[in-house]
Amino acid sequence: MSQAERRARQTHRRGLRAGNAGRPADGARLVRAGLDALGWREDGDGVPGQHRALAARLVITLAHLESELGRADYGLALLARAERTIDPADRGIVLSQRGLMLMRKGRWAEALSELAAAEPLVGHDPELLSRVLLNRGVLHLNTGAVRLARSDLRRAAAIAETAGLSLMAAKATQNLGYCDLLGGDIPSALGRFELAARTYRLTAPGVLPSLETDRARALLAAGLADDAATALDAAIAAFRRQRRDQHLAEAELARAQAAQMAGDLSGARRWAGLALRRFRARGNHAWAALAELTRLRAAFAAGAAVGGVGAVSGRPEARRGHGRMGAEAEELAGRLRAHGLPKDGEQAALLAARAFTVARRRDDAVRCLAAANGRGRPLEVVLLRRLARAELAAADGRTGAALAELRAGLATLHTRRGQLGSLDLQTGTAALGAELAGFGLRLALDRGTAGHVFSWLERSRAQAFRVHPVRPPADPEAAAVLAELRQLGFLIRAAELSGDRPDPAHLASRAELQRQVRQRSWRAGGLGQVIALAGVAAVAAALAESGQALASIAVHDQRLLAVTIGPAGQARLIRLGDFGAAAEAALRLTADLDALAGRRLPPRLEAVIRESVRRQTLALEREVMAPLLPALGRGGVVIVPVGALACVPWGMLPGLRGRPVTVCPSASSWLAAWRAVGVAATDPTGATARSPVLVAGPGLQHAVPEVSRIAAVYPGCQPLVAAAATVDATLRALDGAPLAHLAAHGYHDRENVLFSRLDLADGPLMAYDVQRLSKAPGHVVLSACDVGRTVVRPGDEILGFTAALLHLGTATVISSVSRVDDEIALATMTAYHRALSAGARPAEALALAGVRAGPADAPAAGVASDAPLAPFVCFGAG
Repeated sequence: MSQAERRARQTHRRGLRAGNAGRPADGARLVRAGLDALGWREDGDGVPGQHRALAARLVITLAHLESELGRADYGLALLARAERTIDPADRGIVLSQRGLMLMRKGRWAEALSELAAAEPLVGHDPELLSRVLLNRGVLHLNTGAVRLARSDLRRAAAIAETAGLSLMAAKATQNLGYCDLLGGDIPSALGRFELAARTYRLTAPGVLPSLETDRARALLAAGLADDAATALDAAIAAFRRQRRDQHLAEAELARAQAAQMAGDLSGARRWAGLALRRFRARGNHAWAALAELTRLRAAFAAGAAVGGVGAVSGRPEARRGHGRMGAEAEELAGRLRAHGLPKDGEQAALLAARAFTVARRRDDAVRCLAAANGRGRPLEVVLLRRLARAELAAADGRTGAALAELRAGLATLHTRRGQLGSLDLQTGTAALGAELAGFGLRLALDRGTAGHVFSWLERSRAQAFRVHPVRPPADPEAAAVLAELRQLGFLIRAAELSGDRPDPAHLASRAELQRQVRQRSWRAGGLGQVIALAGVAAVAAALAESGQALASIAVHDQRLLAVTIGPAGQARLIRLGDFGAAAEAALRLTADLDALAGRRLPPRLEAVIRESVRRQTLALEREVMAPLLPALGRGGVVIVPVGALACVPWGMLPGLRGRPVTVCPSASSWLAAWRAVGVAATDPTGATARSPVLVAGPGLQHAVPEVSRIAAVYPGCQPLVAAAATVDATLRALDGAPLAHLAAHGYHDRENVLFSRLDLADGPLMAYDVQRLSKAPGHVVLSACDVGRTVVRPGDEILGFTAALLHLGTATVISSVSRVDDEIALATMTAYHRALSAGARPAEALALAGVRAGPADAPAAGVASDAPLAPFVCFGAG
């Protein structure tokens, strides 16, 4: 073997490895060096006869790498040039590479033909055969033929594993995960992605951005647009560095979809436009059509945002605009089908039907709906079809039929939610049904009856509470990650308490471990069991039994409304004030309470902040409570809030001061919690006789005195204090406890909600930890700052430490929605337990404890200047 041939073969092997590892630019450079060694030139072969077959092999590889770098036509030309001088035994390689390049250009039928012809020619070589099957599987995925894709990919994985080709097997595993995603099994898809990622991290980290793009698509399918956007931003930056033009354009297209889901419609159009230009530059007309569809969907959504979801505009110019959009979408549907993309063609046809409905072109809308009547389509298409049918039915005046379509769509979505074991994903899925929920509320309001509106609200929000929680199985690897995360939390907190800045390396490690924990939780499957919705009659009966009234608050067109069920069981629909004004008042009130708690302020500044507190409570009273009070009687009140109102300390409002107030995510969740309390009270096993669990965390001046005073209320109770108050000891005590009180520093982590936490002796007890309990505690008191706060996702799905306990099945949680002064917390909690032990229900005990104290004879005056500001709230059953 000559030195030139030896060098060419060596650089060829290195170039192949670089390309397979996601570094096509490096691979192309190495392969060109090998061709130079053989004397190859762009303007003519220049290669001696004995080296021509080897040079042809290198040119074949170079053709693929140049195609990956965005020069697909040049790659095809190189391939044609190599084909003239290849060894006949290498013909299968040429067909395989041409099939891959044609697939990258969206020429599906031609690509399939080339790959099918290559298969028998490469059967003797496990690496080549597994690559052909892998690429054909990806092609089938692109065209929606999931069954055929799965068959090819399973064969590719089996051949690669037998031959010890770990990277090829990992790529097949990744794409099998995408099969699972298209089949609706998100946990399985994420599990396969993680298996592939483990191999990539060891052998080919350059391939990870491609995997992250697929993972982001799975998160979009679960409604987690922000998480998907974060993953895609990182992938896009990597693809730019790698100069992988096709992958970059695909990631930009997914980024457009994430922006639209997050409500950033201008961003969605911008990202789709970037992808469209890139696809067109590559001559990839199929993918360009997908980008056109995404951009058109964002444009339609922008029009709906102005005119209202499901609204039919009366303005002639608006109707003409939607008519043009419908025609464009219908033409695009035909092109997508011609490109072998029936699923996407159906989406375009449904978009056309919606646009024609708005334009009042009924016959055109009916025609497009008939053309989009496929079966077995992805959830997104199923929901879009239901929405399009509902809008057409509503335009025809068939409100009942429209609502039936919307109910069926939300029921399908809830079935998907029940298949997910992760609370993170369960709450995220509501985003997928946001348009159905909004349109259904509009139609229910048009009917004008309180019963219809109540039923719709119960059907369309806080649905994750209807899913039976999944207790994760024992997992030593997960336990080790959590232990490391807890130790980092301990070190970071110790630095903060000493006045030092936490070590940046510790902060970075914590963020990475949190990411790992979240991704691990996403892979949990659900039980498929859901809790039935509560009707007006059942809720009214339970309210009458408890002597309470309920107000379920909602927002429509930026105006607040509420359905109340009064003491006598009657349901009323009441229009309230401006949502924007109420939300702003709620946010300012939280900021004011945070500023006042636990610090000495100059008297003049404190007076200014207290005056602001008074103004915000009066604003909330004006916009929300004042119209409701006549319908709520004089007893206890159950409030189902909306959006930013989820963190209002309702007991501080003048009209509710001194009254038992309970906050719940929905009437159905309140009824389930109320019934659970009744069952626990008649428990024949005597579990309710267990001593309360009392825990005092470190670094909190009042914690030990607080639990000591409370222990005196319950003779024989032994608190966990000092070094005994560890995470594991606390979790063991909490498991199935009838009553628990935790006095500890608390933190609401808005960026990573399920990592909201309480500080204990050996580190943080996180919201994730409570999911390890085999049985939920019945009643938990969190005497800690702001762990009653929540992040509210679309569909009024809530996440946070308090919400995690409620999701688990805890009937009642007492917690604060802002920071709390230590002395006020000590006095309030002691009084609370004394009232509780005397027989008061939790909401009554909280009212009696004086946290809502103020001048009883002047409720309209707002919060008095000397009123204690302890924003504890009773969540759950009350």
